[in-house]
Amino acid sequence: MNRKYSAKALKEAGQGYFFMSPTLFVLLLFILGPILYAIFLSFHDVRLLGETAYNFVGFSNYERVFEDQRASIAIWNTFKYVIIVVPCQTALAIFLAATLNAGLKGEKFFRIIYFLPTLTSSAVLTLIFMWMYNREGLVNFGLETLGLPTYNFMGDPNIALAAIMIMNIWATAPFFMVIYLAALQDIPDSLYEAAELDGAGPIRKFFSITLPHIKPITSFVVIMGIIGTFQLFDQSYIFSGGSGGPDNSTLTVVLLIYQYAFKTMDTMGYAAALAFILAIVILVGTLLQRKLSKEENLY
Repeated sequence: MNRKYSAKALKEAGQGYFFMSPTLFVLLLFILGPILYAIFLSFHDVRLLGETAYNFVGFSNYERVFEDQRASIAIWNTFKYVIIVVPCQTALAIFLAATLNAGLKGEKFFRIIYFLPTLTSSAVLTLIFMWMYNREGLVNFGLETLGLPTYNFMGDPNIALAAIMIMNIWATAPFFMVIYLAALQDIPDSLYEAAELDGAGPIRKFFSITLPHIKPITSFVVIMGIIGTFQLFDQSYIFSGGSGGPDNSTLTVVLLIYQYAFKTMDTMGYAAALAFILAIVILVGTLLQRKLSKEENLY
């Protein structure tokens, strides 16, 4: 009986893997394969121009990260970007979701308006903001109209990264707003009615009812925001023309990986090492998100 059952189970498993084989082949060829190849490259000095050569250097590429000044600048810029953008975009997403959930007139109209930045391509969005940040652009025109000082947003190293931060906060908050809006609509109205009977005002209800109930969503949004901000590339690339300027002020880790991999063709191994370090950071963030989600489900 057990043999028949085992043979039947093996047959069903074989059929399942047979139907899954195209997907497994694609995953192995285009996802797992490149990952393993990148890890292999990170331990070698690779030259892609002319005759391809692999020279094993051990952990030298990883040690080089601590000696590379541009890597230090890129890591610091990315760190500043993460610790500023993630809290701001999370707070803005909660505020937008709360306003839409308040039952104001024209809620559907404002929901569409708020969500429009998410529907726009990041490249197009960056070009629009570059036009706005121009010396004679819309932002400086508004500042000049109000009698305030104007800025060289794209040429001043002290302002360039902040300009990208503002752009990304405005562009990414609506996506998380939709997640928060779904969570807010799941909170029972009876809780707010009971709080009103106890004399609680809007602010007290927000901090005592709303925030505790959306805590699992907030942990998810924060971790996803951290992962996304560590991967900043296209806005910085377009904004600086691929240089990370002015004066490396918009240089990020992913942009530096791109420069070492495809502009300086003899540092592919070092670029792979940087990419692998970044992958570890993203992996830790993902595991942290899963752990926080499990902890939230216990309550």
